[in-house]
Formats: sequence, C-alpha cells, structure tokens
Amino acid sequence: MIELLRTNDIVLISRIEALMAEHEIGILVADQHMSVLEGSSGFLPRRMLIDADDLPRARMALHGAGLLGELKRG
Repeated sequence: MIELLRTNDIVLISRIEALMAEHEIGILVADQHMSVLEGSSGFLPRRMLIDADDLPRARMALHGAGLLGELKRG
C-alpha cells in the first residue's frame, strides 16, 4: 500500500472515499482513530492508502474530479 494523500479535511476524505468506490479502487483511511483522540489541533492527519497498482487509475479519477492537486507530493 502507498500513501495517496494525508489530510485533516474530513469532507475531502469523504469525497475521495466516494470517488475511489465509484471507480472500484480499494482505499484505507489510516490514523482516523488516532486523529480523533488527539483533538482538533491537526497534529495527526489521516492518511489515505491505496494499492500501488491502483495509483494510475486513482490519479485519473482525481484528475477527472479536479482533485489531482491534493495528492501527496514527493
């Protein structure tokens, strides 16, 4: 699994989860329980992980939705 993006934006997380489901791409939201425990300071963002083989399709889906700029850099 590779990290697709890291964010504290729960609306963005929901949108990307729905988008990946629409394109039948499995996604794991990691650290969501830890993020809730630490509160609202944003210290522990949630990570969205996908299978490395799905990265090209995920990038195309994000591009089509205008969200390509949200991808993890580097």
